[in-house]
Amino acid sequence: MISLLGGAQLALAQAPSAEPRPALNLALDAELSRLLRIGFDKPEKAMQGLQELRRAAITARQEGQLRLAEARLQVLAGDLDGAKATAALLERDAAVPIEAVKLLHAEIMERAGQTGDAAELAHQALQGLESTCPTPASSGSSGSPPPRSIEGCDFRLAWSALRVLGRSQLKEGRLPVALATAQRGLELAEAGGDSLLSALSLGQMALLEMRQQQAERATANLALAVKKAQGDSLTLAQLKNFEANLAASRGDSRGQLKALEDGLRLAMDLGAGRLSAQLLSNTADAYLQLQQPAKALALGRQALAELLRFKDVRVERSTRLNIALALIQLGQFDEARRELARGSVLRGEQPDQGLRAQELQELGEAWAKAGQAKEAIALYHEERKLSADLTARNREAALQLLKIKYDSDRKQRDLELLQRERSLVDSQLLNRKLAQQVGIALALLLGLSLVLVAVMVKRVRAAQKRLKANELLLRAQSERDPLTDLANRRHLLAVMAMQPKAQFSGALLMVDIDHFKHVNDEYGHGVGDLVICEVARRISHAVRSVDLVVRWGGEEFLVFAPDVSQEQLMQLAQRILDEVAYLPVQTETGPLRVTVSIGFAHFPLPPAMLDLHWEQAVNWADMALYTAKSRGRNRAMGIATVAAGDADALMQIEADFDAACSSERVSLVEVMGPSAL
Repeated sequence: MISLLGGAQLALAQAPSAEPRPALNLALDAELSRLLRIGFDKPEKAMQGLQELRRAAITARQEGQLRLAEARLQVLAGDLDGAKATAALLERDAAVPIEAVKLLHAEIMERAGQTGDAAELAHQALQGLESTCPTPASSGSSGSPPPRSIEGCDFRLAWSALRVLGRSQLKEGRLPVALATAQRGLELAEAGGDSLLSALSLGQMALLEMRQQQAERATANLALAVKKAQGDSLTLAQLKNFEANLAASRGDSRGQLKALEDGLRLAMDLGAGRLSAQLLSNTADAYLQLQQPAKALALGRQALAELLRFKDVRVERSTRLNIALALIQLGQFDEARRELARGSVLRGEQPDQGLRAQELQELGEAWAKAGQAKEAIALYHEERKLSADLTARNREAALQLLKIKYDSDRKQRDLELLQRERSLVDSQLLNRKLAQQVGIALALLLGLSLVLVAVMVKRVRAAQKRLKANELLLRAQSERDPLTDLANRRHLLAVMAMQPKAQFSGALLMVDIDHFKHVNDEYGHGVGDLVICEVARRISHAVRSVDLVVRWGGEEFLVFAPDVSQEQLMQLAQRILDEVAYLPVQTETGPLRVTVSIGFAHFPLPPAMLDLHWEQAVNWADMALYTAKSRGRNRAMGIATVAAGDADALMQIEADFDAACSSERVSLVEVMGPSAL
């Protein structure tokens, strides 16, 4: 499990506060920012520097800045009780903006692991902080107010609020919103001329872009971040962590390890203990990917000792997961379960679906490789359900961002039209006053005005038609997979909406490319995408014209076959196995043999023919797929009969599918792939 550094949040336009703010001492603010960076690893040294500054502070505003910095250093040192006590004093200090106190409480809650509450407080703080800051770049179009100056803007506090919000969004898996958040953080850092904050924002953007398959933009932003951080070894060490995350996203474990080792050398040379611990934790993750659990375990425990000293709950959680994964690989299952229990306590009830889905995937794969099928299956199904929910939420977030853009453009056109109409009315009123003197001129002007109105109305209608066409195009594109051009989950939902809610009828085949992770690791993601596209084409060629082929996610496909018998279904599974494996896939590195595993079933399930919702039907096909993979891959396993007389019995079988197969309550049929015959 990889721990992350940095984050940011999407800005919300707010009305300026009624009371003017006291002037911010920018030189003092820059010096306090430097001390806070030191305090991340050396809070005691930073506190000494703060005391030296306090001897020179003379105004109430400056004293408030120093007290706020002191409380934030207490948070970095893990002294949350001391930070809360200082926050209580700041709440009664009229020279300290209430938004700054809210941000302090947000950082205290985040450090205590209460990320949901921290995000809400950071959001409230940001509303006030941004009222005096430059407007986002997207709002600087014609007709909008001019951007405000950076003077009077606590841009570093606003950036910190964005960081808390961005971390929460990333943990929740809201990647499009988190990317917009990081972009806004970059805008504030650039406006304030802080190249180091700009570098960290660019690094966060690069990570989020890579996770959303925007590899070129991610690489470019990381290179720009490194350029901005030149001369500052601490920031360069932090960026090495981002570089390692990008390498991990590409499946490049060697590149991940090299970046982490480079960053670790920089951090250790600086004596940055906490940053070194985070990098050690991520280095443990790299060794896990390289199947070296003993090294991973040693590094994880070394990192944990330092993190406990700083009381860093956020990174401690990912470190304990890495330790548990190493213990699973080493076969020390009981100790692994104890580490997972400690991590569960750290997780609590926080809204971190994105982080949890990643944890479940890594744990499920580790238990499966260790031969612990029951735990692997349970985690597999939990992760699939959570990932499906995250995919839907990210899709909706992306569509919402597009809608905001289109609405903004439309409102801008409406504003321009209203301004022109108002100008026209003013001209008409003036002409009426001069009617007796310039009658002929008035007639000509009115005629010209009518022509102008007609032209404007025509343009508005044309713009509305273009907007309508764009909306229809966006809807159509949202139901197609951009890589394979197959239908996606959104399209399947539309198809299933036409079926009776609890009476799904037809057949489902869940198809998974065998050993696809090895293809990505050995040949790269370019070859991986080529394999996915070719398998998609071969599956489409093997099925009937009435069948629907859906890219279910990653290397998985779902085939919905209506009006098909059990015998025809087995033939269909055989055709897919043969079509995929018959010829190697031609790549730049040479021919590559590809096979698939299939799980299939016909619904309602015989012999009781109990009604199922289509999502339950997908789960049954999924369980059959898992059985096919566990029996050696390159084959199809189908559910022939299920000995269940009612819905409760069916749920009991679904809860422990392997046991039901062993006790012959579930009867399976097997179809072998070409090389397995």
